[in-house]
Amino acid sequence: MGRTLENKKEIVADLKETLSESTLALVIDYQGLTVSEITDLRRRLRPSGTVCKVTKNTLMGIAIEGDEKWQPLSELLNGSSAFLLVKDDFSSAIKAYQEFQKVTKKTELRGGVLEGRLLKEPDVKVLGDLPSKEQLIAQIAGAINALATKIAVGINEVPGSLARALKAVADQEQSGGSTETAAVQDSSAETATEDDSSTEPAAE
Repeated sequence: MGRTLENKKEIVADLKETLSESTLALVIDYQGLTVSEITDLRRRLRPSGTVCKVTKNTLMGIAIEGDEKWQPLSELLNGSSAFLLVKDDFSSAIKAYQEFQKVTKKTELRGGVLEGRLLKEPDVKVLGDLPSKEQLIAQIAGAINALATKIAVGINEVPGSLARALKAVADQEQSGGSTETAAVQDSSAETATEDDSSTEPAAE
């Protein structure tokens, strides 16, 4: 009896630890699945960092007791329950389960819990339609690379733009200088003409 109680304590402790590392929990009715099929489900979920726990509802109830984040799970604790505990890659985990369900057609998704919110099957489907973690990373990386390219192109264009600006200023100054020189020359010519006129002998 004591050994059984000790085993239950170990199971509850393990559930609490796994839940502490998870952000999403899905509950499925696994009645009818064989051991090999459950093993296949776990294999499919592993790449997304998801853990499949097949345990009694009473033990899961003890594990979530007093934890507001997971308390809504209590509404899903009935029948034969398997718990898919997802760390962060919601989309990949849900898609993996959906593919498994297409093959076996033996399970039923009861719902889930995300950050203290109870999810129904349609809510879970919406999460599954989101880009996977890898896709999001690729999109972000692509956006960053595109921005870096634009910045690099802009930087490369600065010397050319600066050179054009300096040339424009120089041309403007040269044009202005030429005008001033011409004006000075015209003024000098007028002065010289006036001087020549003043030195002519008066008419008799």
